[in-house]
Amino acid sequence: MADNILVMEHITKEFPGVKALDNVNLEVQRGEIHALIGENGAGKSTLMNVLSGQYPYGSYTGTVTYEGEECHFKKLSDSEVKGIVIIHQELALIPLLSIGENMFLGNEIKTKTGAIDWDKTYSEAERHMKQVGLNESAQTLIKDIGTGKQQLVEIAKAFSKDVKLLILDEPTSSLNDEDAKMLLDLLMEFKKNGLTSIIITHKLNEIIYCADRVTILRDGSTIETLEKGVDDLSEDRIIKGMVGREMDDRYPAREHKVSKDVMLEVKNWTVHHPLYQEKIVDDNISFKVQKGEVVGFSGLQGAGRTELMMSIFGKSYGTHIVGELYLRGEKTELKNPEAAIRHGIAYVTEDRKNNGLILDKSIRFNTTLARLSKVCSHGIIDVDLELHEAEKMKDEMGTKTPSVEQKIGNLSGGNQQKALLGKWMFAEPDILILDEPTRGIDVGAKYDIYCLINEMVSNGKAVIMISSEMPELLGMCDRIYVMSEGKLAGELTAEEATQEKIMSCIMKTSK
Repeated sequence: MADNILVMEHITKEFPGVKALDNVNLEVQRGEIHALIGENGAGKSTLMNVLSGQYPYGSYTGTVTYEGEECHFKKLSDSEVKGIVIIHQELALIPLLSIGENMFLGNEIKTKTGAIDWDKTYSEAERHMKQVGLNESAQTLIKDIGTGKQQLVEIAKAFSKDVKLLILDEPTSSLNDEDAKMLLDLLMEFKKNGLTSIIITHKLNEIIYCADRVTILRDGSTIETLEKGVDDLSEDRIIKGMVGREMDDRYPAREHKVSKDVMLEVKNWTVHHPLYQEKIVDDNISFKVQKGEVVGFSGLQGAGRTELMMSIFGKSYGTHIVGELYLRGEKTELKNPEAAIRHGIAYVTEDRKNNGLILDKSIRFNTTLARLSKVCSHGIIDVDLELHEAEKMKDEMGTKTPSVEQKIGNLSGGNQQKALLGKWMFAEPDILILDEPTRGIDVGAKYDIYCLINEMVSNGKAVIMISSEMPELLGMCDRIYVMSEGKLAGELTAEEATQEKIMSCIMKTSK
C-alpha cells in the first residue's frame, strides 16, 4: 500500500463566474517528486493555494489529509507549522534586505529581551544556505545576487521552517538551462534525504528528468496520474493528457515570405548601465530585421538582449546610448516609448506582471492602454467603443475569460500573456519585439502565440523574439543573432542554426 503524505479528495473551488477546480483528486507519496501539470487555467496553482491555506478552509469543498490527519488550514502560517511550504513563481523576497533578513522575516530570532538576535539570525541563515549549496554571506543584499541564487534563498528559507512537503510553482521559469538543472539536481538530492516535493512546471523535459509521478489537470479536473517506469512518460504522451489531443508539431507551419525590404536596422549601438554609467551593457551592436521575418535573439542570462531591445524601444533602458537606428530605411531618433509606439514599434516585456499589465484593472482597460487615441473622441474615452475593441481583441487572441471586465490579475498566466499581446496588437505595430513571449505558459497557449506570430509576419510585419528556449528559436525564426556578454557573438540562418552552433558562438566569446 502506498505511503501517502498527502491526499486531496473532491476539491472544488469557485470564483465569481468561474469554477477553477471541479472535484479534483491528488495523492502524493512520501519522499517523491510529484509533478503537477496542465494548461494555463487548468487549476494547478489554485489547488496548491487550497493546500497551503492561501484559500482558507470553508472557501472550497472537499478534504485535505496530510500525514494522516484531516487539515483545515485557515491561513498560510497554519500549513507552514505542519511543514508545508510553497514557493511561488514570483519570488517573495525584498531586494534591499539581506539574505538573512529575508529568511527570517516574520519569524525573527529574538533574544530574551525581545530584540532581534542578529548573530544567531545570520549563523542560522548560513547553516540553511549550506544545505542548498548557496555559498554567499547571509549579509549579502538580495539585489546583489542573481535569480538562480534567489531561488536557492527561497528553498533555504523553507528549510528554516522545517519543511517536509516543498511546493515549487514554476521554479525554473526565470533560470537559464544550467541553473535550472542545478536546481532540479538539488531537489533529487533532497529526495534521498526524505523530502517530498510537488513541482509545477511547463518545461516537459524537466518533468521527465526529475519527476517520479505526474498528475495532469485539464479545465479544473483531474485527468490522470502517470508513474515513471510504469506508464509512458514521454513529452508526446504528457501533451496528449494536457490538451486532450495529439500535437504532431509544436511549431505551426509557415510559408517563409521574407521581403528584401528592411523594416528596422540598428548600427553600432552601444548602451551604458543606468546606474553604473561607466559599465557598457551592449557594445557596438549592429543588426537588421526585414519585412515578413522572425528574427531571434539567443544568449545566456545577462547577455544584454533585454537591455538592447528596451533601449531601442524609446530609450526605456540605459544611458549614453549611441548608434544609429533606421526605420524603413529612414534614420530615426526615438526619444521615448511614446515615439516608438507612434513609429509602429511594440515591445512585449518579459515581466508581464510588473511592467506589462496593470493587474488590478480590467482586460478592457489594459487592452487599449498603449493606444488610447483609437477609442477617444475629443480627448474623452468612448467606453462603448473601448468595450467593443476589447471584445474583438479577446476573440482574436483566444483569451479565456467570462468577461473583458474581469480583472486581468485573475487570469491564468497564459491568458494574461494573450491579453498582453492583445494590448500591443491593438496598437497596430509594424515591428513587434517579444521578450520571452512564452515564459511560464503551457504548450497549448504557446502554440496559439506561435500562430499569432506567423499571422503577423504573413501580413508583412516584422517580429523580434528573445527567448531562453533554443528549440523555440529554432522552430520559429528565419535568422538568429547570438549574444554573449553584451556583444554579438554570431548570426545564423534557419538552415544552419542548431543548439550546438548557438552554444558554440556563446562559448567562443565568453571570457
